[in-house]
Amino acid sequence: MEASSRVIGRRTGLVLAAVRQLVAPLAGATYLLLWILAEGGRDRLLENIELFSFFAVAIGLSVWTPRVAMGLVLATGFLQALDLLQPPQETTWATSAAMAYVALFVGAFARGLTRWLAVPVLAVAAVTFGWVTTVPTAAWPDRWGSWVASESGVRQDAILLSLSAFAVGVLAWLLGLGIGWILGRVRLDVERVGTALDRAGLDLRLAEDRARISRDVHDSLAHSLAVIVSQAQGAAALEAVRPGVAADALTTVGDVARTALVDVRMLVERIQADSDETAPAASLGDVPALVDRMRGLGMSVDLAVSGESELDLTEAQQVAVYRIVQESLTNALKHGGSDSRVRVGLEAEASGLKVEVASEGRRPLVARDGRGIGIEGMKERARLAGGWLRAVPIGRGSGAGAGAGAGAGATADAAPGRFVVTAFVPSTGLGLAAGAQDA
Repeated sequence: MEASSRVIGRRTGLVLAAVRQLVAPLAGATYLLLWILAEGGRDRLLENIELFSFFAVAIGLSVWTPRVAMGLVLATGFLQALDLLQPPQETTWATSAAMAYVALFVGAFARGLTRWLAVPVLAVAAVTFGWVTTVPTAAWPDRWGSWVASESGVRQDAILLSLSAFAVGVLAWLLGLGIGWILGRVRLDVERVGTALDRAGLDLRLAEDRARISRDVHDSLAHSLAVIVSQAQGAAALEAVRPGVAADALTTVGDVARTALVDVRMLVERIQADSDETAPAASLGDVPALVDRMRGLGMSVDLAVSGESELDLTEAQQVAVYRIVQESLTNALKHGGSDSRVRVGLEAEASGLKVEVASEGRRPLVARDGRGIGIEGMKERARLAGGWLRAVPIGRGSGAGAGAGAGAGATADAAPGRFVVTAFVPSTGLGLAAGAQDA
């Protein structure tokens, strides 16, 4: 039922289950109503209604309790043979077709031994039907032979009717088997599709988790390595003039490397653990410390915070903002150099937080090596936080609004010069993606 609900919908699944449970009772009620209407103007209606009711109840129970239904069919025939129930008449002998309806539902919906038990029950019921329909008694001298003016004799008529009734019942049972096979195949297909959806959902969650971890590894290591490269180059350049600068640079490199190792260790623990409880949780309060570290590398970084004093951002949204600022500063260091100028603006509004990081530098630490993933990672973080991000190169003939589309981010990681990253994260959490808690 769970797999069916996932594939066809819970409401549709409930409707189909209700139809399965109600089809036999509705068929029994229809059977009873039609026979009452058919015999309404004839004698012995009350006695016939009793017979109709026995068969209608048997049909109605054939899905819920198939063994009870088959027992009622047999009991009805035996009671007719004992003259305790209205026997078949010239206009009511066809009521025994109820055994075929019961066989149909048992073949379609019953399971195991109960389904196959319908065959011997049909045989006994057919013989009983042939007996009570053809053999005259003192109370009912007119039987099948007189109705159809048969000259074959009672024995031959009884055999013929018994075989005919059994054949009709078996055909109905076989039809039920076919219906049950089709329903079983459909059920298996639905379960197979449900399993495939579960597997696809698991693969998607794993892919999202890998992408999330990849972004975290990139943000942590890219920032740390950029700092290490900056310190190493600075120490090498100043060693001849300021011999003591190498020791300071090595101290900074050691501190940054230790921090990177801790970050990587925490990320590995996140991979091995069932939850993200061990993950470091950065926040907006960590942005000033991040800015101070970048200033210590020689960068000119201004931090401007304005707007609402209290801003309602979730923990995941604060992590996203921190990572966006961190990646923007790292890109400024890599592609603008340690003497680049950066302005970080955080403007809190009633609707959310606006982030703007404008950088300018002409001495990149690393050469352009193709398209990076930093800008795309920042865009994804902003999207998961419910907002958006644009990265736009400015100057060098591009204009302030140039590159605002998809192409802007393609060269953002490697283009020296002036660059602006603008992002917005809503404070209400509206539109927050399902994976935002893992940002």
